[in-house]
Amino acid sequence: QVQLVESGGGLVQPGGSLRLSCAASGSIFSTNVMGWYRQAPGKQRELVAGITGRGETNYAEFVKGRFTISRDNAKNTVYLQMNSLKPEDTAVYYCYVDRILGRYWGQGTQVTVSS
Repeated sequence: QVQLVESGGGLVQPGGSLRLSCAASGSIFSTNVMGWYRQAPGKQRELVAGITGRGETNYAEFVKGRFTISRDNAKNTVYLQMNSLKPEDTAVYYCYVDRILGRYWGQGTQVTVSS
């Protein structure tokens, strides 16, 4: 059984920063791909960033240069550093981990960017 618990969301002003964390428990291996999606009200869930066990990363175009994904394999934790936040970044952010039998999701953490 795999459990993912996100933290770090909240309310921030435009131009501000937040750091999201996602701690995984259960049968997680350093080779599993982990990452973040987000879903804004009335929109489909979209990929934000992913990272392999070797640290290879991929980002959505709309966050390149602003967000940084990283992971600590010893802690089974993935992070998302979000800088220069915009109102359009407002969404529920979900972390995920890919295993052979499927993808597991966290419960989500709300990020609101507003003045």
